[in-house]
Amino acid sequence: MLAISTWLWGDKYSVEDVMKLRRGVARNLQQPHRFLVVTERDRDWEPEEGIERHAIKDPELLGVSGCFARLRMFDRGWQHNRELDDRLVCLDLDMVVTGPLDTLFDRPEKFVILSGANSMNPCPFNGSVMMLRPGCHQEVWSDFSLEAASKIKFYKFPDDQGWIWHKVPGAATWPCGRKSGIFAFMKPGWPMYAGLPGGARIVAFPGARRPEEYKHLDWVRKHWV
Repeated sequence: MLAISTWLWGDKYSVEDVMKLRRGVARNLQQPHRFLVVTERDRDWEPEEGIERHAIKDPELLGVSGCFARLRMFDRGWQHNRELDDRLVCLDLDMVVTGPLDTLFDRPEKFVILSGANSMNPCPFNGSVMMLRPGCHQEVWSDFSLEAASKIKFYKFPDDQGWIWHKVPGAATWPCGRKSGIFAFMKPGWPMYAGLPGGARIVAFPGARRPEEYKHLDWVRKHWV
């Protein structure tokens, strides 16, 4: 079964952000799916029915910039212990689901990632939206270390999307913009106005912006609930 996952740690995002993402996915994804939240083991939260809670296995990575903890999703053992047997989608919490998702995730490739969403970072990949088939590209995790990540090309600091680019440079992608329906707010591919672009399925907010700062926009109020 398709599994949708998101990662929550620290205090930048909250359980309410999780719930808004969960509701947005539920409204726009017709096929049966699981919804997984990977978070700190000691977080005081009892998820509602239909949400699976899983502990972050590498909490020591949370104190390092770069979202490296979620690279664990490439570990076959981690996948096996969570009984993942189909596509695993990873979605950032700072996004608004605005349209149908089924055809977006009905792809045969081993791994797919958003591309072309970064305005300054030269890395072509953006980890806001990723999809992995279990058992594929295990080297992304098995070859990873903070030392190894520090030795490859990076922008301001090493991060998971840069490491993925290093390990899987020919990965399949969702091109940011109208071709995929995944847009990055006020980033490359975004039209010269604040209204929701036609055909938008997901609007990601990479960088410092967050959906809650744009609740004055009609489309955010409509879909980020």
